Amino acid sequence: MFRNTYKLVLILLSMFLISGCGVNNIPTYDEQVKSSWSQVENQYQRRADLIPNLVETVKGFASHEKDTLMAVVEARSQVGGLQATGDLINNPEKLKQFQQAQTTLGSALKRLMVVVERYPDLKSNQNFLALQSQLEGTENRISVARRDYIASIKLYNTELRTYPGKLWHQWLYSDMVLRESYYTATAENADKVPEVKF
Repeated sequence: MFRNTYKLVLILLSMFLISGCGVNNIPTYDEQVKSSWSQVENQYQRRADLIPNLVETVKGFASHEKDTLMAVVEARSQVGGLQATGDLINNPEKLKQFQQAQTTLGSALKRLMVVVERYPDLKSNQNFLALQSQLEGTENRISVARRDYIASIKLYNTELRTYPGKLWHQWLYSDMVLRESYYTATAENADKVPEVKF
């Protein structure tokens, strides 16, 4: 009886020690990466949901700006056509395509905002102002969600490359691979300070 109790205590103690030395960090950080990516997708979806309202509001004022409006609608449908499934972050090619579609949509929205500057009545319309504010907030949220996603990838990759996580990765989680972040500056000359002229 004493021997069985001793074994049970030894097993429980070793489980406690193992759980405290990082054996669960890798799956925890992997889930954090997935959760962070879900938040990025959530913000992209929010932007996609706002666009039809924005286009309809602008359409009433700027009906002869069809090219710009169509570019926004087409970019949104291109984004909607890509399946943002849970395994998207595990497929670098699909993730790159998804990001390119989001970049195209962002560019189309920027062109639309330039068109808006030509219509003073539109700029003062309360519906448009509310939508513009929502879109600006969404773009900021997308930026924050991307930052959090990149930070979670950094934490995950660091755990896989450093000790003791490297050992746990070799022994228990060898099927988990390093992840890459595919976010890069999309604006041309983004690395240069813009000139401001009045």
